[in-house]
Amino acid sequence: LRSGAGTALRGLAGARPWLEWRREVELLSDVAYFVLTTLSGYQTLGEEYVNIIQVDPSKKKVPSFLRRALFISLHTVVPYCLEKALLHLEHELQMEAEESRTPENPPALGFPSRSLIRSWIRKQVGELTEQQKKTAAQVVYVLKQSIPLLHRLHLAVFYIQGTFYHLSKRITGISYLHFGGLQGEDQSIRSSYKFLGIISLFHLLLTIGVQMYSFKQKQRARQEWRLHRNLAHQKSRSKEAAAGRQSRCTLCLEERRHSTATPCGHLFCWECITAWCNTRAECPLCREKFHPQKLIYLRHYQM
Repeated sequence: LRSGAGTALRGLAGARPWLEWRREVELLSDVAYFVLTTLSGYQTLGEEYVNIIQVDPSKKKVPSFLRRALFISLHTVVPYCLEKALLHLEHELQMEAEESRTPENPPALGFPSRSLIRSWIRKQVGELTEQQKKTAAQVVYVLKQSIPLLHRLHLAVFYIQGTFYHLSKRITGISYLHFGGLQGEDQSIRSSYKFLGIISLFHLLLTIGVQMYSFKQKQRARQEWRLHRNLAHQKSRSKEAAAGRQSRCTLCLEERRHSTATPCGHLFCWECITAWCNTRAECPLCREKFHPQKLIYLRHYQM
């Protein structure tokens, strides 16, 4: 159904609409497949091939119509809505952050909203404060990282226990009964899958450990960068302040103009020190005697 619907849409509308609506076509195909099989009370092709039937938690009857409808919704519609909601929420938060950083630039005009989810999320994000937006961005990041890990954890538990392959089946309590075949083969296969489940759990723990270590490293690098930036800013300001103090003339108490050095090494304005030497032939600071012709005019000097 997925392949046929995608081929039909690509042939009728072209490649661009197919790429734009491919996720929606897959969703409609999945819903149609499960409505024609599970919701209608029939086995799927895979269930019929391996001789299994769905049962409710009592193991004595098939799931009710409401339970099957809930399973189909959790298996198809809910993941799609959650994926789109997180995607649009992340996009809107990024747009808000960029607009707050560059308020002088007008917001970029994007494509018109094609879903109620996007328009509703845009409205809700616009009503949040800056702190709430930062918290929401962190929550979105955590959810996007934790959902795949949750699926991997559920798959490892399935390998060990042998029931509830899909998370939606575990929530609704729908399991399978197998009829026909040899029980000995089932036990040997189940034991091998338990070993696979243990390996999957170990690999999942390693992945979580690596991600946590990477997250801590990023946090540490971000804090070090902030500290370095603050120290550099403070150092530059202190240098500017010190340079401002050192570049002042002690005679006029203003920024030095046409810096001139005395033989003892002190710096003054050319006009100030020459006017001083007209009355006293000594350094205004250390009182060292010198002749006015010993003054050194410093060209291209900066302090």
